[in-house]
Amino acid sequence: MHHLLLFAILVLLLVLASRVAYSTIWVPWNIARHFRKQGIRGPSYRLIKGNTEEIHGMYAEVQSKPMALCHDTLERVCPFYHRWSRMYGKTVLYWHGSKPKVVLSDPDMIKEILVKTGDGFERPDPNPSTKQFFGEGILVIKGEQWGVHRAIANQAFKMERVKSWIPRIVDSTKTMLYKWEDENKGIDEFEIEVSKDLHDLTSDIISKVAFGSNYEEGKEIFELLEQHYHLVTLSIRSVYFPGFRFLPTKKNKERKRLEKKTSELIRGLIEDSHKSEQNSENLLSLLMSSHKFINNETHKLRLDEIVDDCKNFYMAGKETSATSLSWALLLLGINQEWQSKAREEVLGVLGPNALPTSETLSELKLMNLILQETLRLYPNPGALVRQASKRVQLGNIDIPAGTQLYLSITSTHRDTELWGEDALEFNPMRFVEPRKNLAPYFPFGLGPNYCVGQNLALVEMKVVLAMVLQRYSFVVSPTYVHGPMLLMSVIPQYGMQIIFRRL
Repeated sequence: MHHLLLFAILVLLLVLASRVAYSTIWVPWNIARHFRKQGIRGPSYRLIKGNTEEIHGMYAEVQSKPMALCHDTLERVCPFYHRWSRMYGKTVLYWHGSKPKVVLSDPDMIKEILVKTGDGFERPDPNPSTKQFFGEGILVIKGEQWGVHRAIANQAFKMERVKSWIPRIVDSTKTMLYKWEDENKGIDEFEIEVSKDLHDLTSDIISKVAFGSNYEEGKEIFELLEQHYHLVTLSIRSVYFPGFRFLPTKKNKERKRLEKKTSELIRGLIEDSHKSEQNSENLLSLLMSSHKFINNETHKLRLDEIVDDCKNFYMAGKETSATSLSWALLLLGINQEWQSKAREEVLGVLGPNALPTSETLSELKLMNLILQETLRLYPNPGALVRQASKRVQLGNIDIPAGTQLYLSITSTHRDTELWGEDALEFNPMRFVEPRKNLAPYFPFGLGPNYCVGQNLALVEMKVVLAMVLQRYSFVVSPTYVHGPMLLMSVIPQYGMQIIFRRL
Protein backbone atom coordinates (compact mmCIF):
# COMPACT_ATOMS: atom_id res chain seq x y z
CA MET A 1 0.00 0.00 0.00
CA HIS A 2 2.85 2.33 0.96
CA HIS A 3 4.59 1.61 -2.36
CA LEU A 4 1.40 2.24 -4.31
CA LEU A 5 1.01 5.67 -2.64
CA LEU A 6 4.62 6.58 -3.47
CA PHE A 7 4.09 5.40 -7.04
CA ALA A 8 0.92 7.50 -7.37
CA ILE A 9 2.73 10.57 -6.01
CA LEU A 10 5.61 9.97 -8.40
CA VAL A 11 3.22 9.68 -11.36
CA LEU A 12 1.45 12.89 -10.30
CA LEU A 13 4.77 14.74 -10.04
CA LEU A 14 5.81 13.47 -13.46
CA VAL A 15 2.50 14.62 -14.98
CA LEU A 16 2.88 18.06 -13.38
CA ALA A 17 6.51 18.29 -14.50
CA SER A 18 5.58 17.32 -18.04
CA ARG A 19 2.83 19.94 -18.14
CA VAL A 20 5.19 22.62 -16.84
CA ALA A 21 7.84 21.58 -19.36
CA TYR A 22 5.27 21.62 -22.15
CA SER A 23 3.98 25.12 -21.34
CA THR A 24 7.32 26.72 -20.43
CA ILE A 25 9.69 24.99 -22.86
CA TRP A 26 7.95 23.25 -25.77
CA VAL A 27 5.22 25.86 -26.47
CA PRO A 28 7.57 28.91 -26.40
CA TRP A 29 10.13 27.05 -28.57
CA ASN A 30 7.43 26.11 -31.08
CA ILE A 31 5.98 29.66 -31.17
CA ALA A 32 9.45 31.21 -31.61
CA ARG A 33 10.07 28.79 -34.47
CA HIS A 34 6.69 29.70 -36.01
CA PHE A 35 7.54 33.42 -36.03
CA ARG A 36 11.16 32.86 -37.07
CA LYS A 37 9.93 31.16 -40.25
CA GLN A 38 8.10 34.42 -41.02
CA GLY A 39 11.23 36.50 -40.46
CA ILE A 40 10.14 37.79 -37.05
CA ARG A 41 12.84 37.61 -34.41
CA GLY A 42 13.63 39.00 -31.01
CA PRO A 43 15.59 38.40 -27.81
CA SER A 44 16.02 34.80 -26.68
CA TYR A 45 13.32 33.29 -24.50
CA ARG A 46 14.38 32.79 -20.90
CA LEU A 47 12.75 30.15 -18.75
CA ILE A 48 9.94 31.25 -16.41
CA LYS A 49 10.42 35.06 -16.57
CA GLY A 50 10.94 35.50 -20.29
CA ASN A 51 12.48 38.92 -21.01
CA THR A 52 10.86 40.81 -18.11
CA GLU A 53 14.11 41.26 -16.16
CA GLU A 54 15.87 42.71 -19.21
CA ILE A 55 12.93 45.10 -19.74
CA HIS A 56 12.93 46.17 -16.08
CA GLY A 57 16.65 46.86 -16.35
CA MET A 58 16.15 49.03 -19.45
CA TYR A 59 13.40 51.07 -17.80
CA ALA A 60 15.54 51.53 -14.69
CA GLU A 61 18.46 52.66 -16.84
CA VAL A 62 16.57 55.29 -18.86
CA GLN A 63 14.70 56.56 -15.81
CA SER A 64 17.93 57.01 -13.85
CA LYS A 65 18.85 60.11 -15.84
CA PRO A 66 17.06 62.84 -17.83
CA MET A 67 17.15 63.25 -21.59
CA ALA A 68 17.83 66.24 -23.83
CA LEU A 69 14.89 68.58 -24.34
CA CYS A 70 13.57 67.15 -27.59
CA HIS A 71 10.57 65.05 -28.65
CA ASP A 72 12.42 61.89 -29.71
CA THR A 73 11.09 60.08 -26.64
CA LEU A 74 10.79 56.43 -27.77
CA GLU A 75 13.93 55.38 -25.87
CA ARG A 76 12.41 56.58 -22.59
CA VAL A 77 8.80 55.60 -23.20
CA CYS A 78 9.55 52.17 -24.65
CA PRO A 79 13.27 51.43 -24.22
CA PHE A 80 13.03 47.73 -25.09
CA TYR A 81 11.43 48.42 -28.46
CA HIS A 82 13.85 51.27 -29.12
CA ARG A 83 16.76 48.85 -28.64
CA TRP A 84 15.34 45.66 -30.09
CA SER A 85 13.82 47.22 -33.23
CA ARG A 86 17.32 48.32 -34.20
CA MET A 87 18.56 44.76 -33.71
CA TYR A 88 15.67 42.70 -35.09
CA GLY A 89 13.56 44.99 -37.29
CA LYS A 90 10.30 46.89 -36.87
CA THR A 91 8.33 43.80 -35.80
CA VAL A 92 9.80 42.19 -32.69
CA LEU A 93 8.93 39.03 -30.73
CA TYR A 94 9.66 39.02 -26.99
CA TRP A 95 8.42 37.13 -23.94
CA HIS A 96 6.42 38.10 -20.87
CA GLY A 97 7.05 34.98 -18.86
CA SER A 98 6.15 32.17 -21.27
CA LYS A 99 3.58 34.35 -23.09
CA PRO A 100 4.66 35.64 -26.51
CA LYS A 101 4.35 39.36 -27.28
CA VAL A 102 4.80 40.86 -30.73
CA VAL A 103 5.59 44.58 -30.96
CA LEU A 104 4.03 46.30 -33.96
CA SER A 105 4.46 49.84 -35.26
CA ASP A 106 2.94 49.32 -38.73
CA PRO A 107 -0.01 51.77 -38.79
CA ASP A 108 -2.23 49.63 -41.01
CA MET A 109 -1.80 46.63 -38.71
CA ILE A 110 -2.47 48.75 -35.62
CA LYS A 111 -5.60 50.18 -37.22
CA GLU A 112 -6.89 46.72 -38.17
CA ILE A 113 -6.29 45.36 -34.66
CA LEU A 114 -8.03 48.28 -32.95
CA VAL A 115 -10.98 48.31 -35.34
CA LYS A 116 -11.44 44.55 -34.99
CA THR A 117 -11.20 44.47 -31.20
CA GLY A 118 -13.95 42.06 -30.23
CA ASP A 119 -13.63 40.16 -33.51
CA GLY A 120 -10.33 38.28 -33.53
CA PHE A 121 -8.60 40.61 -31.11
CA GLU A 122 -9.38 41.48 -27.50
CA ARG A 123 -7.94 43.28 -24.53
CA PRO A 124 -5.85 40.78 -22.55
CA ASP A 125 -7.08 39.69 -19.15
CA PRO A 126 -5.28 41.54 -16.34
CA ASN A 127 -3.37 39.41 -13.85
CA PRO A 128 -5.13 39.02 -10.47
CA SER A 129 -3.01 41.72 -8.78
CA THR A 130 -3.91 44.21 -11.53
CA LYS A 131 -7.56 43.15 -11.58
CA GLN A 132 -7.77 43.99 -7.89
CA PHE A 133 -7.43 47.64 -8.94
CA PHE A 134 -9.75 47.62 -11.98
CA GLY A 135 -12.25 45.06 -10.63
CA GLU A 136 -15.23 44.57 -12.94
CA GLY A 137 -14.81 48.06 -14.36
CA ILE A 138 -15.21 49.20 -17.95
CA LEU A 139 -11.46 49.25 -18.66
CA VAL A 140 -11.05 45.46 -18.30
CA ILE A 141 -14.39 43.67 -18.80
CA LYS A 142 -15.38 42.11 -22.14
CA GLY A 143 -18.28 40.85 -24.19
CA GLU A 144 -21.92 41.67 -23.44
CA GLN A 145 -21.04 42.90 -19.95
CA TRP A 146 -18.66 45.46 -21.49
CA GLY A 147 -21.33 46.41 -24.04
CA VAL A 148 -23.75 47.44 -21.28
CA HIS A 149 -21.14 49.43 -19.36
CA ARG A 150 -19.91 51.09 -22.54
CA ALA A 151 -23.41 52.08 -23.68
CA ILE A 152 -24.00 53.78 -20.32
CA ALA A 153 -20.64 55.56 -20.52
CA ASN A 154 -21.34 56.69 -24.09
CA GLN A 155 -24.50 58.39 -22.84
CA ALA A 156 -22.61 60.02 -19.99
CA PHE A 157 -19.82 61.47 -22.13
CA LYS A 158 -21.70 62.43 -25.29
CA MET A 159 -20.81 65.93 -26.50
CA GLU A 160 -24.18 67.49 -25.63
CA ARG A 161 -23.73 66.52 -21.99
CA VAL A 162 -20.07 67.52 -21.93
CA LYS A 163 -21.05 70.99 -23.20
CA SER A 164 -23.47 71.32 -20.29
CA TRP A 165 -20.53 70.70 -17.95
CA ILE A 166 -18.43 73.60 -19.31
CA PRO A 167 -19.51 76.06 -16.56
CA ARG A 168 -18.29 73.57 -13.94
CA ILE A 169 -15.01 73.07 -15.80
CA VAL A 170 -14.60 76.85 -15.93
CA ASP A 171 -15.31 77.16 -12.18
CA SER A 172 -12.70 74.52 -11.33
CA THR A 173 -10.15 76.24 -13.57
CA LYS A 174 -10.88 79.62 -11.94
CA THR A 175 -10.19 78.04 -8.55
CA MET A 176 -6.76 76.87 -9.74
CA LEU A 177 -5.94 80.28 -11.22
CA TYR A 178 -7.09 82.07 -8.03
CA LYS A 179 -4.73 79.77 -6.10
CA TRP A 180 -1.84 80.81 -8.35
CA GLU A 181 -2.71 84.47 -7.79
CA ASP A 182 -3.01 84.11 -4.00
CA GLU A 183 0.33 82.30 -3.77
CA ASN A 184 2.11 84.94 -5.88
CA LYS A 185 0.58 88.27 -4.81
CA GLY A 186 2.59 91.26 -5.93
CA ILE A 187 4.88 89.15 -8.13
CA ASP A 188 4.74 89.69 -11.87
CA GLU A 189 6.74 86.59 -12.72
CA PHE A 190 6.55 83.29 -10.85
CA GLU A 191 7.35 79.60 -11.29
CA ILE A 192 4.85 76.78 -10.77
CA GLU A 193 5.26 73.01 -10.94
CA VAL A 194 2.07 72.67 -12.94
CA SER A 195 1.63 68.90 -13.21
CA LYS A 196 0.48 68.53 -9.59
CA ASP A 197 -1.94 71.47 -9.85
CA LEU A 198 -3.29 70.12 -13.15
CA HIS A 199 -3.91 66.71 -11.56
CA ASP A 200 -5.77 68.43 -8.73
CA LEU A 201 -7.75 70.43 -11.29
CA THR A 202 -8.78 67.45 -13.43
CA SER A 203 -9.57 65.48 -10.27
CA ASP A 204 -11.92 68.26 -9.22
CA ILE A 205 -13.51 68.39 -12.66
CA ILE A 206 -14.14 64.63 -12.91
CA SER A 207 -15.57 64.69 -9.38
CA LYS A 208 -17.98 67.52 -10.19
CA VAL A 209 -19.14 66.53 -13.64
CA ALA A 210 -19.24 62.78 -13.17
CA PHE A 211 -20.00 62.33 -9.49
CA GLY A 212 -21.54 65.57 -8.28
CA SER A 213 -18.92 66.14 -5.59
CA ASN A 214 -15.67 68.11 -5.75
CA TYR A 215 -11.99 67.40 -5.33
CA GLU A 216 -11.88 68.15 -1.62
CA GLU A 217 -14.67 65.63 -0.97
CA GLY A 218 -13.01 63.04 -3.18
CA LYS A 219 -9.43 63.86 -2.18
CA GLU A 220 -8.92 60.75 -0.06
CA ILE A 221 -10.26 58.54 -2.87
CA PHE A 222 -7.81 60.07 -5.35
CA GLU A 223 -4.89 59.69 -2.95
CA LEU A 224 -5.73 56.02 -2.38
CA LEU A 225 -6.12 55.41 -6.13
CA GLU A 226 -2.79 57.13 -6.80
CA GLN A 227 -1.02 54.85 -4.33
CA HIS A 228 -2.72 51.75 -5.76
CA TYR A 229 -1.97 52.92 -9.32
CA HIS A 230 1.79 52.81 -8.73
CA LEU A 231 1.54 49.26 -7.36
CA VAL A 232 -0.49 48.28 -10.45
CA THR A 233 2.23 49.49 -12.84
CA LEU A 234 4.70 47.21 -11.05
CA SER A 235 2.41 44.18 -11.37
CA ILE A 236 1.67 44.84 -15.07
CA ARG A 237 5.37 44.61 -15.95
CA SER A 238 6.04 41.57 -13.75
CA VAL A 239 5.33 37.90 -14.38
CA TYR A 240 2.46 36.76 -12.18
CA PHE A 241 2.77 33.36 -10.49
CA PRO A 242 -0.51 31.58 -9.68
CA GLY A 243 -1.65 32.24 -6.13
CA PHE A 244 0.88 35.03 -5.53
CA ARG A 245 -1.77 37.59 -4.56
CA PHE A 246 -2.73 35.44 -1.56
CA LEU A 247 0.77 35.57 -0.06
CA PRO A 248 1.05 38.00 2.88
CA THR A 249 3.73 40.17 1.25
CA LYS A 250 3.99 43.86 2.11
CA LYS A 251 2.75 44.96 -1.32
CA ASN A 252 -0.13 42.46 -1.33
CA LYS A 253 -1.27 43.67 2.09
CA GLU A 254 -1.09 47.25 0.86
CA ARG A 255 -3.08 46.42 -2.32
CA LYS A 256 -5.79 44.78 -0.24
CA ARG A 257 -5.95 47.72 2.19
CA LEU A 258 -6.14 50.29 -0.60
CA GLU A 259 -8.82 48.38 -2.51
CA LYS A 260 -10.97 47.94 0.61
CA LYS A 261 -10.70 51.55 1.72
CA THR A 262 -11.34 52.95 -1.78
CA SER A 263 -14.42 50.79 -2.24
CA GLU A 264 -15.79 51.86 1.16
CA LEU A 265 -15.41 55.55 0.30
CA ILE A 266 -17.03 55.17 -3.13
CA ARG A 267 -19.91 53.20 -1.64
CA GLY A 268 -20.39 56.08 0.79
CA LEU A 269 -20.43 58.51 -2.14
CA ILE A 270 -23.07 56.34 -3.85
CA GLU A 271 -25.22 56.30 -0.69
CA ASP A 272 -24.96 60.09 -0.42
CA SER A 273 -26.03 60.38 -4.05
CA HIS A 274 -29.07 58.18 -3.32
CA LYS A 275 -30.08 60.47 -0.46
CA SER A 276 -29.67 63.74 -2.32
CA GLU A 277 -31.98 63.88 -5.31
CA GLN A 278 -29.89 66.39 -7.21
CA ASN A 279 -27.84 66.23 -10.37
CA SER A 280 -29.43 63.36 -12.27
CA GLU A 281 -27.16 64.25 -15.20
CA ASN A 282 -23.91 62.98 -13.65
CA LEU A 283 -22.19 59.71 -14.43
CA LEU A 284 -22.94 58.15 -11.07
CA SER A 285 -26.69 58.70 -11.49
CA LEU A 286 -26.54 57.10 -14.94
CA LEU A 287 -24.61 54.12 -13.59
CA MET A 288 -27.23 53.59 -10.90
CA SER A 289 -30.17 53.78 -13.32
CA SER A 290 -31.84 51.00 -15.32
CA HIS A 291 -31.15 50.98 -19.06
CA LYS A 292 -32.52 49.20 -22.12
CA PHE A 293 -29.88 48.25 -24.67
CA ILE A 294 -29.33 44.74 -25.94
CA ASN A 295 -32.47 43.02 -27.31
CA ASN A 296 -34.48 45.72 -25.53
CA GLU A 297 -33.74 44.00 -22.23
CA THR A 298 -33.47 46.07 -19.07
CA HIS A 299 -30.01 46.17 -17.53
CA LYS A 300 -29.02 47.53 -14.16
CA LEU A 301 -25.49 47.41 -12.81
CA ARG A 302 -24.78 45.72 -9.49
CA LEU A 303 -23.36 47.88 -6.70
CA ASP A 304 -19.91 46.28 -7.00
CA GLU A 305 -19.89 47.01 -10.76
CA ILE A 306 -20.81 50.65 -10.10
CA VAL A 307 -18.00 50.92 -7.53
CA ASP A 308 -15.48 49.45 -9.99
CA ASP A 309 -16.62 51.70 -12.83
CA CYS A 310 -16.28 54.71 -10.53
CA LYS A 311 -12.70 53.70 -9.70
CA ASN A 312 -11.92 53.31 -13.40
CA PHE A 313 -13.39 56.70 -14.31
CA TYR A 314 -11.84 58.46 -11.34
CA MET A 315 -8.37 57.35 -12.44
CA ALA A 316 -8.72 57.63 -16.21
CA GLY A 317 -10.72 60.87 -15.97
CA LYS A 318 -8.00 62.82 -14.27
CA GLU A 319 -4.93 61.21 -15.80
CA THR A 320 -5.56 61.82 -19.51
CA SER A 321 -6.33 65.53 -19.36
CA ALA A 322 -3.75 66.44 -16.70
CA THR A 323 -0.79 64.87 -18.49
CA SER A 324 -1.83 66.22 -21.91
CA LEU A 325 -2.19 69.73 -20.45
CA SER A 326 1.29 69.46 -18.94
CA TRP A 327 2.77 68.58 -22.34
CA ALA A 328 0.75 71.33 -24.07
CA LEU A 329 2.19 73.94 -21.68
CA LEU A 330 5.68 72.57 -22.31
CA LEU A 331 5.26 72.75 -26.08
CA LEU A 332 3.80 76.26 -26.03
CA GLY A 333 6.46 77.33 -23.53
CA ILE A 334 9.17 76.19 -25.94
CA ASN A 335 7.45 77.45 -29.10
CA GLN A 336 6.77 81.10 -28.31
CA GLU A 337 5.55 81.86 -31.83
CA TRP A 338 2.76 79.31 -31.48
CA GLN A 339 1.95 80.55 -28.00
CA SER A 340 1.53 84.08 -29.40
CA LYS A 341 -0.72 82.83 -32.21
CA ALA A 342 -2.84 80.85 -29.73
CA ARG A 343 -3.17 83.86 -27.41
CA GLU A 344 -4.11 86.11 -30.31
CA GLU A 345 -6.89 83.69 -31.24
CA VAL A 346 -8.14 83.40 -27.63
CA LEU A 347 -8.19 87.17 -27.12
CA GLY A 348 -9.85 87.64 -30.49
CA VAL A 349 -12.65 85.24 -29.56
CA LEU A 350 -12.97 85.79 -25.80
CA GLY A 351 -11.29 89.09 -25.14
CA PRO A 352 -9.27 89.47 -21.92
CA ASN A 353 -12.06 88.73 -19.44
CA ALA A 354 -14.91 86.66 -20.92
CA LEU A 355 -15.20 83.05 -19.77
CA PRO A 356 -15.27 80.21 -22.32
CA THR A 357 -18.64 78.82 -23.42
CA SER A 358 -19.53 75.97 -25.76
CA GLU A 359 -20.09 78.49 -28.55
CA THR A 360 -16.81 80.35 -28.12
CA LEU A 361 -14.78 77.16 -27.66
CA SER A 362 -15.92 75.98 -31.09
CA GLU A 363 -14.34 79.11 -32.60
CA LEU A 364 -10.86 78.26 -31.28
CA LYS A 365 -9.69 76.51 -34.45
CA LEU A 366 -5.97 77.00 -33.91
CA MET A 367 -6.33 75.61 -30.41
CA ASN A 368 -7.68 72.40 -31.94
CA LEU A 369 -4.57 72.08 -34.11
CA ILE A 370 -2.27 72.68 -31.13
CA LEU A 371 -4.00 70.01 -29.05
CA GLN A 372 -3.91 67.49 -31.90
CA GLU A 373 -0.18 68.06 -32.36
CA THR A 374 0.39 67.78 -28.60
CA LEU A 375 -1.38 64.41 -28.58
CA ARG A 376 0.65 63.27 -31.58
CA LEU A 377 3.98 63.98 -29.90
CA TYR A 378 2.85 62.91 -26.43
CA PRO A 379 0.02 60.40 -26.86
CA ASN A 380 -1.41 59.45 -23.51
CA PRO A 381 -1.26 55.68 -23.82
CA GLY A 382 2.19 55.53 -25.48
CA ALA A 383 1.24 51.97 -26.37
CA LEU A 384 -1.83 49.73 -26.40
CA VAL A 385 -1.99 45.97 -25.89
CA ARG A 386 -4.36 43.52 -27.56
CA GLN A 387 -4.45 39.73 -27.76
CA ALA A 388 -5.34 37.41 -30.61
CA SER A 389 -8.47 35.58 -29.44
CA LYS A 390 -8.05 33.07 -32.29
CA ARG A 391 -5.50 32.30 -34.97
CA VAL A 392 -5.49 35.32 -37.29
CA GLN A 393 -3.77 36.57 -40.42
CA LEU A 394 -2.55 40.13 -39.95
CA GLY A 395 -1.06 41.47 -43.16
CA ASN A 396 1.48 38.81 -44.06
CA ILE A 397 1.88 37.61 -40.46
CA ASP A 398 0.25 34.40 -39.21
CA ILE A 399 -0.47 34.98 -35.51
CA PRO A 400 -1.32 32.06 -33.18
CA ALA A 401 -4.22 32.41 -30.72
CA GLY A 402 -3.14 33.84 -27.36
CA THR A 403 -0.32 35.97 -28.77
CA GLN A 404 -0.28 39.44 -27.24
CA LEU A 405 0.27 42.40 -29.56
CA TYR A 406 2.07 45.49 -28.23
CA LEU A 407 1.02 48.42 -30.41
CA SER A 408 3.67 51.14 -30.28
CA ILE A 409 1.67 54.35 -30.70
CA THR A 410 4.72 56.47 -29.77
CA SER A 411 6.82 55.20 -32.68
CA THR A 412 3.92 55.38 -35.17
CA HIS A 413 3.23 59.01 -34.27
CA ARG A 414 6.90 59.88 -34.89
CA ASP A 415 7.57 57.87 -38.03
CA THR A 416 9.23 60.17 -40.59
CA GLU A 417 7.95 57.97 -43.42
CA LEU A 418 4.40 58.77 -42.29
CA TRP A 419 4.70 62.33 -40.97
CA GLY A 420 7.61 63.75 -42.97
CA GLU A 421 11.13 64.80 -42.04
CA ASP A 422 9.81 67.18 -39.38
CA ALA A 423 8.01 64.37 -37.51
CA LEU A 424 9.94 65.14 -34.29
CA GLU A 425 9.09 68.83 -34.42
CA PHE A 426 6.06 70.68 -33.04
CA ASN A 427 4.08 71.78 -36.10
CA PRO A 428 0.31 72.12 -35.54
CA MET A 429 -0.22 73.18 -39.16
CA ARG A 430 0.18 69.56 -40.27
CA PHE A 431 -3.38 69.03 -38.96
CA VAL A 432 -4.80 71.64 -41.31
CA GLU A 433 -4.79 68.86 -43.92
CA PRO A 434 -8.07 66.93 -44.22
CA ARG A 435 -8.14 63.94 -41.89
CA LYS A 436 -8.10 61.47 -44.80
CA ASN A 437 -4.77 62.89 -46.01
CA LEU A 438 -3.05 62.52 -42.65
CA ALA A 439 -0.97 59.66 -41.32
CA PRO A 440 -2.63 57.17 -38.93
CA TYR A 441 -3.23 58.81 -35.58
CA PHE A 442 -4.32 57.06 -32.38
CA PRO A 443 -4.22 59.49 -29.40
CA PHE A 444 -7.45 58.06 -27.95
CA GLY A 445 -7.26 54.63 -29.53
CA LEU A 446 -9.61 53.56 -32.31
CA GLY A 447 -12.50 51.21 -32.93
CA PRO A 448 -15.00 50.03 -30.31
CA ASN A 449 -12.59 50.56 -27.41
CA TYR A 450 -11.61 54.16 -28.20
CA CYS A 451 -11.38 56.37 -25.09
CA VAL A 452 -14.97 57.09 -24.07
CA GLY A 453 -13.90 60.25 -22.27
CA GLN A 454 -12.19 61.92 -25.22
CA ASN A 455 -14.92 64.60 -25.58
CA LEU A 456 -14.50 65.61 -21.95
CA ALA A 457 -10.68 65.53 -22.20
CA LEU A 458 -10.56 67.79 -25.26
CA VAL A 459 -13.06 70.29 -23.85
CA GLU A 460 -11.17 70.41 -20.54
CA MET A 461 -7.89 71.09 -22.32
CA LYS A 462 -9.39 73.87 -24.46
CA VAL A 463 -10.99 75.58 -21.47
CA VAL A 464 -7.84 75.45 -19.32
CA LEU A 465 -5.44 76.56 -22.06
CA ALA A 466 -7.76 79.40 -23.14
CA MET A 467 -8.06 80.71 -19.58
CA VAL A 468 -4.30 80.48 -18.97
CA LEU A 469 -3.49 82.25 -22.26
CA GLN A 470 -5.92 85.06 -21.38
CA ARG A 471 -3.95 85.87 -18.25
CA TYR A 472 -0.31 84.87 -18.72
CA SER A 473 2.61 84.49 -21.06
CA PHE A 474 4.88 81.63 -20.05
CA VAL A 475 8.19 79.90 -20.71
CA VAL A 476 9.69 76.62 -19.61
CA SER A 477 11.72 77.10 -16.45
CA PRO A 478 15.50 76.50 -16.48
CA THR A 479 14.82 74.13 -13.58
CA TYR A 480 12.71 71.85 -15.81
CA VAL A 481 14.25 68.42 -16.42
CA HIS A 482 12.92 66.50 -19.42
CA GLY A 483 11.91 62.95 -18.61
CA PRO A 484 8.81 61.52 -20.31
CA MET A 485 7.99 58.27 -18.50
CA LEU A 486 5.39 55.61 -19.28
CA LEU A 487 3.24 54.39 -16.44
CA MET A 488 -0.33 53.94 -17.64
CA SER A 489 0.09 57.22 -19.50
CA VAL A 490 3.18 59.21 -20.52
CA ILE A 491 3.94 61.52 -17.59
CA PRO A 492 6.76 64.02 -16.88
CA GLN A 493 9.00 62.09 -14.47
CA TYR A 494 10.48 65.19 -12.82
CA GLY A 495 7.38 67.38 -12.90
CA MET A 496 6.63 70.32 -15.20
CA GLN A 497 8.14 73.63 -14.07
CA ILE A 498 6.72 76.64 -15.94
CA ILE A 499 7.46 80.35 -15.41
CA PHE A 500 4.36 82.55 -15.82
CA ARG A 501 4.25 86.31 -16.36
CA ARG A 502 1.07 88.35 -15.97
CA LEU A 503 -0.10 90.08 -19.14
